[in-house]
Amino acid sequence: MINIYIPNNNIYERQYIIDIIFGEFLGLDYEVVIDDSDSWVMVLENGNRLIVKDNFFNRYSGDLEYLQNHNIPKEVKFVKSKFASEDDIVVIYGDEGEERVTVDSDIEKEPITNHQSLITNIDIFASSFFMLTRWEEYVKNSRDKHNRFSAKDSLAYEFNFLHRPIVNEYVEYLWNMLIELGIEQKREDREYKLIMTHDVDFPLRYFSFSKLIDEIKEDLFKYKRYKFALNKLKEYILIKFNFRKDVFNTFDYMLTKEREANINSYYFFMGEGTDFRYDDNYDINSPFIKNLAIKILNYNNTIGIHPSFNTYNNPKQFTKEKQKIEEAFDIKIECGRQHYLRFEVPTTWQIWEDNNMKWDSTLSYADKEGFRCGVCYEFSVFNFLTRKKLKLKEKPLIVMEGSFFRYQSNVSMHEVEEEIYKLINIVKKYRGDFVFLWHNSAFTEENKILYEKILKGAVK
Repeated sequence: MINIYIPNNNIYERQYIIDIIFGEFLGLDYEVVIDDSDSWVMVLENGNRLIVKDNFFNRYSGDLEYLQNHNIPKEVKFVKSKFASEDDIVVIYGDEGEERVTVDSDIEKEPITNHQSLITNIDIFASSFFMLTRWEEYVKNSRDKHNRFSAKDSLAYEFNFLHRPIVNEYVEYLWNMLIELGIEQKREDREYKLIMTHDVDFPLRYFSFSKLIDEIKEDLFKYKRYKFALNKLKEYILIKFNFRKDVFNTFDYMLTKEREANINSYYFFMGEGTDFRYDDNYDINSPFIKNLAIKILNYNNTIGIHPSFNTYNNPKQFTKEKQKIEEAFDIKIECGRQHYLRFEVPTTWQIWEDNNMKWDSTLSYADKEGFRCGVCYEFSVFNFLTRKKLKLKEKPLIVMEGSFFRYQSNVSMHEVEEEIYKLINIVKKYRGDFVFLWHNSAFTEENKILYEKILKGAVK
Protein backbone atom coordinates (compact mmCIF):
# COMPACT_ATOMS: atom_id res chain seq x y z
CA MET A 1 0.00 0.00 0.00
CA ILE A 2 1.32 3.44 -0.96
CA ASN A 3 0.42 6.26 1.42
CA ILE A 4 -0.15 9.50 -0.48
CA TYR A 5 -0.10 12.68 1.61
CA ILE A 6 -1.81 15.73 0.13
CA PRO A 7 -2.01 19.34 1.39
CA ASN A 8 -5.22 20.42 3.14
CA ASN A 9 -6.73 22.44 0.27
CA ASN A 10 -8.56 21.62 -2.97
CA ILE A 11 -9.07 18.17 -1.49
CA TYR A 12 -11.69 16.90 -3.97
CA GLU A 13 -9.57 17.99 -6.92
CA ARG A 14 -6.46 16.36 -5.47
CA GLN A 15 -8.25 13.13 -4.62
CA TYR A 16 -9.68 12.95 -8.14
CA ILE A 17 -6.36 13.19 -9.95
CA ILE A 18 -4.72 10.73 -7.54
CA ASP A 19 -7.60 8.29 -8.14
CA ILE A 20 -7.19 8.58 -11.90
CA ILE A 21 -3.41 8.22 -12.05
CA PHE A 22 -2.79 5.70 -9.27
CA GLY A 23 -6.11 3.87 -9.45
CA GLU A 24 -7.42 3.90 -13.02
CA PHE A 25 -4.19 4.27 -14.99
CA LEU A 26 -1.64 2.35 -12.90
CA GLY A 27 -3.97 0.08 -10.90
CA LEU A 28 -1.98 0.42 -7.66
CA ASP A 29 -3.06 0.05 -4.04
CA TYR A 30 -2.89 3.38 -2.24
CA GLU A 31 -4.43 5.45 0.52
CA VAL A 32 -4.83 9.22 0.49
CA VAL A 33 -4.01 11.09 3.70
CA ILE A 34 -4.76 14.80 4.21
CA ASP A 35 -1.67 16.37 5.71
CA ASP A 36 -0.09 19.72 6.59
CA SER A 37 2.57 19.14 3.96
CA ASP A 38 3.05 21.68 1.17
CA SER A 39 3.83 18.99 -1.44
CA TRP A 40 2.43 15.75 -2.84
CA VAL A 41 4.26 13.06 -0.85
CA MET A 42 4.15 9.35 -1.70
CA VAL A 43 5.56 6.91 0.84
CA LEU A 44 6.25 3.44 -0.54
CA GLU A 45 6.07 0.17 1.36
CA ASN A 46 9.87 0.19 1.76
CA GLY A 47 9.81 3.66 3.34
CA ASN A 48 11.25 5.50 0.35
CA ARG A 49 9.49 8.69 -0.63
CA LEU A 50 8.59 10.46 -3.84
CA ILE A 51 7.92 14.17 -3.36
CA VAL A 52 6.20 16.16 -6.11
CA LYS A 53 6.43 19.84 -5.30
CA ASP A 54 3.06 21.57 -5.45
CA ASN A 55 3.23 24.35 -8.02
CA PHE A 56 -0.46 25.11 -8.43
CA PHE A 57 -3.19 24.24 -5.91
CA ASN A 58 -1.41 25.69 -2.87
CA ARG A 59 -1.65 29.11 -4.50
CA TYR A 60 -5.46 28.94 -4.64
CA SER A 61 -6.65 27.57 -1.32
CA GLY A 62 -10.28 28.72 -1.67
CA ASP A 63 -12.85 26.48 -3.34
CA LEU A 64 -12.76 26.94 -7.15
CA GLU A 65 -10.40 29.88 -6.73
CA TYR A 66 -8.12 28.42 -9.40
CA LEU A 67 -10.81 28.74 -12.10
CA GLN A 68 -9.46 31.92 -13.66
CA ASN A 69 -8.10 32.56 -17.13
CA HIS A 70 -4.94 34.18 -15.76
CA ASN A 71 -4.07 30.91 -14.00
CA ILE A 72 -3.34 29.29 -17.35
CA PRO A 73 0.43 29.55 -17.81
CA LYS A 74 1.82 32.01 -20.34
CA GLU A 75 4.77 29.73 -20.97
CA VAL A 76 5.24 25.97 -21.19
CA LYS A 77 8.68 24.44 -20.69
CA PHE A 78 10.15 21.28 -22.18
CA VAL A 79 12.58 19.67 -19.73
CA LYS A 80 15.03 16.81 -20.18
CA SER A 81 14.85 13.97 -17.66
CA LYS A 82 16.18 10.43 -17.45
CA PHE A 83 12.77 9.41 -16.09
CA ALA A 84 10.82 10.74 -19.08
CA SER A 85 9.39 8.37 -21.69
CA GLU A 86 10.17 10.87 -24.48
CA ASP A 87 13.11 13.13 -25.28
CA ASP A 88 11.68 15.68 -22.85
CA ILE A 89 8.71 16.24 -20.58
CA VAL A 90 6.13 19.01 -20.99
CA VAL A 91 5.95 21.25 -17.92
CA ILE A 92 2.61 23.06 -17.63
CA TYR A 93 2.95 23.69 -13.91
CA GLY A 94 6.40 23.57 -12.36
CA ASP A 95 9.00 25.57 -10.48
CA GLU A 96 9.95 28.26 -12.97
CA GLY A 97 12.62 29.77 -10.71
CA GLU A 98 15.09 26.89 -10.95
CA GLU A 99 17.32 26.24 -13.94
CA ARG A 100 17.45 22.69 -15.26
CA VAL A 101 20.65 22.07 -17.11
CA THR A 102 21.63 18.40 -16.85
CA VAL A 103 19.59 15.47 -18.08
CA ASP A 104 18.09 14.76 -14.64
CA SER A 105 18.23 18.22 -13.10
CA ASP A 106 14.48 18.18 -12.44
CA ILE A 107 15.11 15.51 -9.79
CA GLU A 108 16.88 16.07 -6.49
CA LYS A 109 17.95 13.17 -4.29
CA GLU A 110 17.54 13.79 -0.60
CA PRO A 111 19.12 11.20 1.70
CA ILE A 112 17.16 10.49 4.88
CA THR A 113 17.75 8.00 7.64
CA ASN A 114 17.79 4.47 6.16
CA HIS A 115 15.60 5.62 3.27
CA GLN A 116 15.75 7.66 0.12
CA SER A 117 13.67 10.45 -1.38
CA LEU A 118 13.23 11.70 -4.89
CA ILE A 119 11.99 15.25 -5.29
CA THR A 120 10.65 16.64 -8.56
CA ASN A 121 9.71 20.22 -9.30
CA ILE A 122 7.34 19.21 -12.10
CA ASP A 123 3.77 19.22 -10.78
CA ILE A 124 2.51 16.31 -12.86
CA PHE A 125 -0.72 16.15 -10.83
CA ALA A 126 -1.88 19.73 -11.43
CA SER A 127 -0.78 19.45 -15.07
CA SER A 128 -2.76 16.23 -15.53
CA PHE A 129 -5.78 17.78 -13.81
CA PHE A 130 -5.57 20.70 -16.25
CA MET A 131 -5.64 18.40 -19.28
CA LEU A 132 -8.23 15.83 -18.15
CA THR A 133 -10.87 18.14 -16.66
CA ARG A 134 -10.67 20.67 -19.53
CA TRP A 135 -11.15 23.60 -17.11
CA GLU A 136 -9.10 25.57 -19.61
CA GLU A 137 -12.16 25.59 -21.90
CA TYR A 138 -14.39 26.89 -19.12
CA VAL A 139 -12.30 29.96 -18.32
CA LYS A 140 -11.53 30.92 -21.93
CA ASN A 141 -14.30 32.70 -23.84
CA SER A 142 -13.12 32.00 -27.40
CA ARG A 143 -15.48 29.89 -29.52
CA ASP A 144 -15.87 29.12 -33.23
CA LYS A 145 -19.03 29.76 -35.27
CA HIS A 146 -20.62 26.60 -33.85
CA ASN A 147 -19.87 27.64 -30.27
CA ARG A 148 -17.06 25.10 -29.97
CA PHE A 149 -13.72 25.52 -28.29
CA SER A 150 -11.17 25.36 -31.10
CA ALA A 151 -7.86 23.53 -31.08
CA LYS A 152 -6.15 26.76 -32.06
CA ASP A 153 -7.27 28.36 -28.77
CA SER A 154 -5.79 25.61 -26.62
CA LEU A 155 -2.53 25.69 -24.70
CA ALA A 156 -1.59 22.38 -26.34
CA TYR A 157 -1.84 23.86 -29.82
CA GLU A 158 -0.10 27.11 -28.86
CA PHE A 159 2.94 25.27 -27.51
CA ASN A 160 2.83 22.40 -30.02
CA PHE A 161 2.06 19.41 -27.81
CA LEU A 162 -1.45 18.53 -29.04
CA HIS A 163 0.09 15.54 -30.85
CA ARG A 164 1.48 14.22 -27.55
CA PRO A 165 -0.51 12.34 -24.88
CA ILE A 166 1.27 14.21 -22.13
CA VAL A 167 -0.80 12.70 -19.32
CA ASN A 168 0.38 9.27 -20.44
CA GLU A 169 3.91 10.70 -20.42
CA TYR A 170 3.38 11.95 -16.86
CA VAL A 171 2.22 8.48 -15.81
CA GLU A 172 5.39 6.92 -17.22
CA TYR A 173 7.52 9.64 -15.61
CA LEU A 174 5.88 8.88 -12.26
CA TRP A 175 6.20 5.13 -12.70
CA ASN A 176 9.90 5.34 -13.60
CA MET A 177 10.57 7.33 -10.42
CA LEU A 178 8.63 4.77 -8.36
CA ILE A 179 10.76 2.02 -9.90
CA GLU A 180 13.90 3.98 -8.96
CA LEU A 181 12.61 4.04 -5.39
CA GLY A 182 12.00 0.29 -5.38
CA ILE A 183 8.22 0.00 -5.65
CA GLU A 184 7.10 -3.56 -4.95
CA GLN A 185 3.66 -3.41 -6.58
CA LYS A 186 3.02 -4.34 -10.20
CA ARG A 187 1.16 -1.90 -12.41
CA GLU A 188 -1.98 -2.87 -14.32
CA ASP A 189 -1.36 -4.63 -17.63
CA ARG A 190 -2.76 -2.84 -20.66
CA GLU A 191 -3.19 -3.76 -24.30
CA TYR A 192 -3.49 -1.47 -27.29
CA LYS A 193 -7.01 -1.34 -28.74
CA LEU A 194 -8.59 0.11 -31.86
CA ILE A 195 -12.05 1.54 -31.13
CA MET A 196 -13.74 2.12 -34.48
CA THR A 197 -16.72 4.47 -34.47
CA HIS A 198 -19.16 5.82 -37.07
CA ASP A 199 -21.41 8.86 -36.61
CA VAL A 200 -24.53 8.39 -38.74
CA ASP A 201 -25.27 11.96 -39.79
CA PHE A 202 -26.52 11.20 -43.32
CA PRO A 203 -27.48 7.54 -43.80
CA LEU A 204 -28.53 8.41 -47.36
CA ARG A 205 -27.71 11.36 -49.58
CA TYR A 206 -31.41 12.04 -50.10
CA PHE A 207 -33.34 10.38 -47.32
CA SER A 208 -36.68 11.86 -48.34
CA PHE A 209 -38.18 13.90 -51.16
CA SER A 210 -39.19 16.64 -48.73
CA LYS A 211 -35.58 16.99 -47.58
CA LEU A 212 -34.51 17.27 -51.20
CA ILE A 213 -37.07 20.01 -51.82
CA ASP A 214 -35.76 21.96 -48.82
CA GLU A 215 -32.23 21.78 -50.23
CA ILE A 216 -33.35 22.82 -53.71
CA LYS A 217 -35.28 25.78 -52.32
CA GLU A 218 -32.21 26.93 -50.46
CA ASP A 219 -30.06 26.57 -53.59
CA LEU A 220 -32.54 28.46 -55.75
CA PHE A 221 -33.68 31.29 -53.51
CA LYS A 222 -30.84 31.79 -51.02
CA TYR A 223 -27.69 31.02 -52.99
CA LYS A 224 -28.98 31.36 -56.61
CA ARG A 225 -27.24 28.09 -57.52
CA TYR A 226 -29.62 26.99 -60.28
CA LYS A 227 -27.38 24.39 -61.94
CA PHE A 228 -26.50 22.93 -58.55
CA ALA A 229 -30.21 22.52 -57.72
CA LEU A 230 -30.90 20.83 -61.07
CA ASN A 231 -28.04 18.37 -60.59
CA LYS A 232 -29.43 17.41 -57.17
CA LEU A 233 -32.80 16.64 -58.71
CA LYS A 234 -31.18 14.52 -61.43
CA GLU A 235 -29.11 12.63 -58.88
CA TYR A 236 -32.17 11.95 -56.74
CA ILE A 237 -34.07 10.51 -59.72
CA LEU A 238 -31.15 8.28 -60.73
CA ILE A 239 -30.83 6.91 -57.20
CA LYS A 240 -34.58 6.51 -56.77
CA PHE A 241 -34.85 4.32 -59.86
CA ASN A 242 -31.66 2.36 -59.11
CA PHE A 243 -29.58 3.79 -61.94
CA ARG A 244 -27.01 5.02 -59.44
CA LYS A 245 -25.98 3.88 -55.96
CA ASP A 246 -26.46 6.30 -53.10
CA VAL A 247 -22.91 7.41 -52.27
CA PHE A 248 -23.72 7.73 -48.55
CA ASN A 249 -25.07 4.19 -48.27
CA THR A 250 -21.72 2.59 -47.53
CA PHE A 251 -22.82 0.47 -44.59
CA ASP A 252 -22.46 -2.92 -46.29
CA TYR A 253 -18.98 -1.95 -47.38
CA MET A 254 -17.94 -0.86 -43.86
CA LEU A 255 -19.52 -3.85 -42.17
CA THR A 256 -17.75 -6.23 -44.54
CA LYS A 257 -14.33 -4.60 -44.31
CA GLU A 258 -14.45 -4.31 -40.54
CA ARG A 259 -15.61 -7.89 -40.11
CA GLU A 260 -12.66 -9.01 -42.29
CA ALA A 261 -10.39 -7.05 -39.96
CA ASN A 262 -12.08 -8.65 -36.91
CA ILE A 263 -13.33 -5.29 -35.67
CA ASN A 264 -16.52 -4.77 -33.67
CA SER A 265 -17.50 -1.15 -34.22
CA TYR A 266 -19.79 1.48 -32.74
CA TYR A 267 -22.52 3.19 -34.78
CA PHE A 268 -23.99 6.35 -33.30
CA PHE A 269 -27.51 7.35 -34.42
CA MET A 270 -29.59 10.49 -33.99
CA GLY A 271 -32.96 10.25 -32.27
CA GLU A 272 -34.23 13.37 -34.04
CA GLY A 273 -33.02 16.76 -35.24
CA THR A 274 -33.00 20.15 -33.54
CA ASP A 275 -31.64 22.35 -36.34
CA PHE A 276 -32.53 21.64 -39.99
CA ARG A 277 -29.26 23.25 -41.12
CA TYR A 278 -27.13 20.68 -39.32
CA ASP A 279 -29.27 17.64 -38.57
CA ASP A 280 -32.85 16.38 -38.95
CA ASN A 281 -31.64 14.23 -41.84
CA TYR A 282 -33.62 11.04 -41.19
CA ASP A 283 -36.44 9.40 -39.26
CA ILE A 284 -35.19 6.95 -36.65
CA ASN A 285 -38.42 4.93 -37.03
CA SER A 286 -38.20 4.55 -40.81
CA PRO A 287 -37.99 0.99 -42.21
CA PHE A 288 -34.58 1.71 -43.77
CA ILE A 289 -33.05 2.83 -40.44
CA LYS A 290 -34.62 0.01 -38.46
CA ASN A 291 -33.38 -2.60 -40.94
CA LEU A 292 -29.96 -0.98 -40.90
CA ALA A 293 -29.86 -1.19 -37.09
CA ILE A 294 -30.75 -4.89 -37.21
CA LYS A 295 -27.94 -5.52 -39.70
CA ILE A 296 -25.41 -3.60 -37.59
CA LEU A 297 -26.34 -5.55 -34.46
CA ASN A 298 -26.23 -8.86 -36.34
CA TYR A 299 -22.61 -8.08 -37.18
CA ASN A 300 -21.91 -7.92 -33.42
CA ASN A 301 -21.51 -4.16 -33.41
CA THR A 302 -22.84 -1.69 -30.86
CA ILE A 303 -25.35 1.11 -31.38
CA GLY A 304 -25.04 4.35 -29.45
CA ILE A 305 -26.41 7.86 -29.55
CA HIS A 306 -25.29 10.81 -31.66
CA PRO A 307 -27.19 13.62 -29.90
CA SER A 308 -28.32 16.37 -32.26
CA PHE A 309 -26.82 19.81 -32.76
CA ASN A 310 -28.52 21.56 -29.82
CA THR A 311 -28.39 18.83 -27.18
CA TYR A 312 -24.94 19.54 -25.75
CA ASN A 313 -26.42 21.96 -23.16
CA ASN A 314 -30.08 20.83 -23.27
CA PRO A 315 -30.74 17.92 -20.87
CA LYS A 316 -34.42 17.50 -21.78
CA GLN A 317 -33.67 17.19 -25.48
CA PHE A 318 -30.87 14.71 -24.81
CA THR A 319 -33.18 12.50 -22.75
CA LYS A 320 -35.89 12.68 -25.41
CA GLU A 321 -33.53 11.60 -28.18
CA LYS A 322 -32.04 8.77 -26.13
CA GLN A 323 -35.51 7.41 -25.39
CA LYS A 324 -36.52 7.58 -29.05
CA ILE A 325 -33.53 5.49 -30.13
CA GLU A 326 -34.09 2.94 -27.37
CA GLU A 327 -37.74 2.58 -28.31
CA ALA A 328 -37.06 2.41 -32.06
CA PHE A 329 -34.37 -0.30 -31.77
CA ASP A 330 -35.52 -1.95 -28.52
CA ILE A 331 -32.04 -1.66 -26.98
CA LYS A 332 -30.35 0.14 -24.12
CA ILE A 333 -28.19 3.09 -25.14
CA GLU A 334 -25.03 3.57 -23.04
CA CYS A 335 -22.45 5.29 -25.23
CA GLY A 336 -22.08 7.82 -28.03
CA ARG A 337 -20.73 11.15 -29.22
CA GLN A 338 -22.13 14.67 -29.59
CA HIS A 339 -23.01 15.86 -33.11
CA TYR A 340 -20.52 18.37 -34.57
CA LEU A 341 -18.37 17.62 -31.48
CA ARG A 342 -20.29 20.37 -29.70
CA PHE A 343 -19.32 20.23 -26.06
CA GLU A 344 -19.61 22.50 -23.05
CA VAL A 345 -17.49 21.61 -20.05
CA PRO A 346 -18.71 20.42 -17.56
CA THR A 347 -22.38 20.77 -18.62
CA THR A 348 -22.34 18.14 -21.38
CA TRP A 349 -20.62 15.56 -19.20
CA GLN A 350 -23.20 16.12 -16.46
CA ILE A 351 -26.06 15.62 -18.93
CA TRP A 352 -24.59 12.28 -19.95
CA GLU A 353 -24.08 11.31 -16.32
CA ASP A 354 -27.68 12.17 -15.43
CA ASN A 355 -28.88 9.95 -18.27
CA ASN A 356 -26.93 6.95 -16.94
CA MET A 357 -24.56 6.84 -19.89
CA LYS A 358 -21.43 4.71 -19.53
CA TRP A 359 -19.09 6.57 -21.86
CA ASP A 360 -18.79 9.52 -24.20
CA SER A 361 -16.30 10.00 -27.03
CA THR A 362 -16.74 13.64 -28.02
CA LEU A 363 -13.42 14.98 -26.78
CA SER A 364 -11.40 15.73 -29.87
CA TYR A 365 -11.15 19.03 -31.70
CA ALA A 366 -13.12 19.33 -34.91
CA ASP A 367 -10.37 21.35 -36.57
CA LYS A 368 -7.34 19.31 -35.49
CA GLU A 369 -6.58 15.70 -34.70
CA GLY A 370 -4.67 14.74 -31.56
CA PHE A 371 -4.99 14.50 -27.79
CA ARG A 372 -7.47 17.13 -26.56
CA CYS A 373 -7.41 15.60 -23.07
CA GLY A 374 -3.73 14.75 -23.30
CA VAL A 375 -4.39 11.04 -22.91
CA CYS A 376 -5.18 7.86 -24.87
CA TYR A 377 -6.76 6.00 -21.94
CA GLU A 378 -10.41 5.94 -20.92
CA PHE A 379 -10.93 7.88 -17.69
CA SER A 380 -13.67 8.90 -15.25
CA VAL A 381 -14.61 12.54 -15.74
CA PHE A 382 -14.76 15.28 -13.13
CA ASN A 383 -17.37 18.01 -12.78
CA PHE A 384 -15.16 20.78 -11.42
CA LEU A 385 -18.17 22.97 -10.54
CA THR A 386 -19.84 20.39 -8.29
CA ARG A 387 -16.36 19.03 -7.45
CA LYS A 388 -17.47 15.45 -7.99
CA LYS A 389 -15.95 12.53 -9.83
CA LEU A 390 -18.65 11.10 -12.13
CA LYS A 391 -19.36 7.51 -13.10
CA LEU A 392 -19.25 8.57 -16.74
CA LYS A 393 -16.10 7.65 -18.65
CA GLU A 394 -14.52 9.60 -21.47
CA LYS A 395 -12.93 7.68 -24.35
CA PRO A 396 -11.10 10.55 -26.05
CA LEU A 397 -11.48 10.64 -29.82
CA ILE A 398 -8.01 10.75 -31.42
CA VAL A 399 -8.79 11.06 -35.15
CA MET A 400 -11.87 12.10 -37.13
CA GLU A 401 -11.46 11.89 -40.89
CA GLY A 402 -13.33 15.18 -41.23
CA SER A 403 -10.61 17.04 -39.31
CA PHE A 404 -8.46 16.55 -42.41
CA PHE A 405 -10.97 16.60 -45.24
CA ARG A 406 -13.18 19.46 -43.98
CA TYR A 407 -10.93 21.64 -41.84
CA GLN A 408 -7.47 21.21 -43.38
CA SER A 409 -8.09 21.74 -47.07
CA ASN A 410 -4.43 21.97 -48.12
CA VAL A 411 -3.36 18.62 -46.74
CA SER A 412 -2.55 15.80 -49.18
CA MET A 413 -3.79 12.22 -48.88
CA HIS A 414 -0.22 11.09 -48.22
CA GLU A 415 0.11 13.61 -45.39
CA VAL A 416 -3.20 12.45 -43.89
CA GLU A 417 -2.06 8.84 -43.94
CA GLU A 418 1.31 9.74 -42.46
CA GLU A 419 -0.20 11.77 -39.64
CA ILE A 420 -2.75 9.09 -38.73
CA TYR A 421 -0.04 6.42 -38.60
CA LYS A 422 2.07 8.64 -36.35
CA LEU A 423 -0.83 8.90 -33.89
CA ILE A 424 -1.54 5.17 -34.10
CA ASN A 425 2.09 4.39 -33.23
CA ILE A 426 2.04 6.82 -30.30
CA VAL A 427 -1.10 5.16 -28.90
CA LYS A 428 0.46 1.73 -29.40
CA LYS A 429 3.56 2.85 -27.47
CA TYR A 430 1.41 3.65 -24.43
CA ARG A 431 -0.86 0.63 -24.95
CA GLY A 432 -3.85 2.93 -25.16
CA ASP A 433 -7.10 3.16 -27.10
CA PHE A 434 -6.96 4.52 -30.63
CA VAL A 435 -10.48 5.93 -31.02
CA PHE A 436 -11.13 6.51 -34.71
CA LEU A 437 -14.16 8.13 -36.37
CA TRP A 438 -15.07 7.62 -40.00
CA HIS A 439 -18.45 8.81 -41.30
CA ASN A 440 -20.39 6.59 -43.68
CA SER A 441 -20.89 9.69 -45.84
CA ALA A 442 -17.15 10.43 -46.17
CA PHE A 443 -16.11 7.91 -48.83
CA THR A 444 -14.61 8.62 -52.21
CA GLU A 445 -12.62 6.06 -54.18
CA GLU A 446 -9.42 7.65 -52.91
CA ASN A 447 -10.73 7.76 -49.34
CA LYS A 448 -11.61 4.06 -49.48
CA ILE A 449 -7.98 3.19 -50.16
CA LEU A 450 -6.89 5.23 -47.15
CA TYR A 451 -9.65 3.79 -44.93
CA GLU A 452 -8.64 0.20 -45.77
CA LYS A 453 -4.95 0.96 -45.16
CA ILE A 454 -5.73 2.48 -41.78
CA LEU A 455 -7.86 -0.50 -40.78
CA LYS A 456 -4.96 -2.85 -41.44
CA GLY A 457 -2.43 -0.66 -39.67
CA ALA A 458 -4.60 0.19 -36.69
CA VAL A 459 -5.62 -3.31 -35.65
CA LYS A 460 -2.10 -4.74 -35.30
